[in-house]
Amino acid sequence: MLALVNAERAAAGCAAVSADAGLAAVARAHSADMRDRDYFSHVTPEGLDPFARARAAGIGYARAENIASGQPDAAAVMAAWMSSPGHRQNILNCQLRTLGVGVATGSGGPWWTQLFGA
Repeated sequence: MLALVNAERAAAGCAAVSADAGLAAVARAHSADMRDRDYFSHVTPEGLDPFARARAAGIGYARAENIASGQPDAAAVMAAWMSSPGHRQNILNCQLRTLGVGVATGSGGPWWTQLFGA
């Protein structure tokens, strides 16, 4: 996923993002939560948005999130995101420098989360 994101960013003239373990942990937890509690949203049933979830994990630099479900692999989900103006804008935001990716598998999935940081 990181290589796919960075290829799109390079084509747009943006610097590469680097992998961030903290953002990835938050992203993995969100993907698993959406799977386990059967919802699809940037906001948890308790009302926590991506930035609140990141802050709860001690991360204050989260800036953008992409979510998806059902695409079978990283190439398919990237194609879907790049075809969506809002998701594409997050991926190609040259101000973002780090990325954590989480995927959870299961019936109806997989569930994908990209969490970008400054």
